[in-house]
Amino acid sequence: MTIIVTGAAGFVGSNLVKALNDKGHNDILAVDNLTNADKFLNLTDCNISDYMDKRDFRVRLANGQLPEVTAILHEGACSDTMEHNGVYMMDNNYRYTLELFEFAQAKGIPFLYASSAAVYGGSSQFIESREVESPLNVYGYSKFLFDQVLRQRMSQGLKAPVVGFRYFNVYGVREQHKGRMASVAFHNFNQFNENGRVKLFGGWAGYENGCQQRDFVSVEDVVKVNLHFLEKQGPSGVYNLGSGRAQTFNDVALSTLNALRVHNGDAVLSLADAVAQGFIEYLPFPDALKGKYQSFTQADLTQLRAAGYQGSFYSVEEGVGRYVAALLKKRGKVGTL
Repeated sequence: MTIIVTGAAGFVGSNLVKALNDKGHNDILAVDNLTNADKFLNLTDCNISDYMDKRDFRVRLANGQLPEVTAILHEGACSDTMEHNGVYMMDNNYRYTLELFEFAQAKGIPFLYASSAAVYGGSSQFIESREVESPLNVYGYSKFLFDQVLRQRMSQGLKAPVVGFRYFNVYGVREQHKGRMASVAFHNFNQFNENGRVKLFGGWAGYENGCQQRDFVSVEDVVKVNLHFLEKQGPSGVYNLGSGRAQTFNDVALSTLNALRVHNGDAVLSLADAVAQGFIEYLPFPDALKGKYQSFTQADLTQLRAAGYQGSFYSVEEGVGRYVAALLKKRGKVGTL
C-alpha cells in the first residue's frame, strides 16, 4: 500500500523519499506544490508511484478519493518565518495538518508531521511543555496550534500513532531551492565559493559577533529519527528533533571554510585567523529582526530518548563537513578561497 509524503519535493520531504527508497519502499504518493518548478530536481533520483499537486490532493482528501494508505509523512508547509500573511499561513500549515490528522485517525494509520522549534519563541528553555512555548511569529504559532490539538486528542485517546517533530535548524542536501530560507551552512558555502568570504550577523542582545547559538541538526539525522518512529509506529507525542547541543554561527562558518580548505589542500584555520584574514565578516544586526529572533536554541532530547530513540547526532563540524563534501561532489568544482 501507499505511503504519502507531503512536501515531497522539498528539503526534508525529498530526503525522506530517498531514504524510503533505500529501504525498499517505492509505492510513494508524492504531494507538493511545484509553482517553484526547480524543486522537481530533488526527486530525479527517487522512485515514486504518483505525484499530486497539493491543491488537488486536498480536494481528493476531502472527497475520500485517495488510494489505500499505509502511513503519512507530512512535511509540507510554508517554512518562511518572515511570511506575514496569517490567513495563508494558518490554512497552509495548521488547517492542512488538521485535515490530514483527521484522515489518518479515521483510517487508523500512522501520521508523522513536521512541527518546529519556532514554537518556543524567545524562551530560554526548550522542553516539550506548554509553559515555555510562546511563538514570536505566525509561522511558529501555526505549528504551535496543531501541537496543542494533538495534546488534547492524545488525552482523549488516539486510534493510530501520531508523532510531531519540532525541528531545530536543519541543514543538508536537497535544500538548494529554499532561497533565503536555506540553511546557514548552504549560504556560507555559496558565499565562500563566490566571494571568498562569509558574512554573519554582528553582536546583539548580549551576544558577541557571530556568537548567537542555535541547535544545528543534519537532515541525515532528521531522516533517521523519522524512519525510527515510522518503523516502531510511535509512541505518539510531540518531540524535539535537534542535535541536543547549541553551537555558534561562527562554528558553522568556520566548519564550512575549513572543509573547503581541506579539500583544496590548505591548512585549517582558527576563528581568530579566519576573521583576521577576512574570510569571516560581520554585519550590523538587522533592526527588522530585533525582538523576533531566537539568539539561542538547544533541544532538550529527554523525551525523544525516553520514547526509544538512542541514535547519536552529528556535531556541526561533522555534519557540515559531510554536507560540504556532498555539495562539492554534486557541483564537481571547488570555489576560490
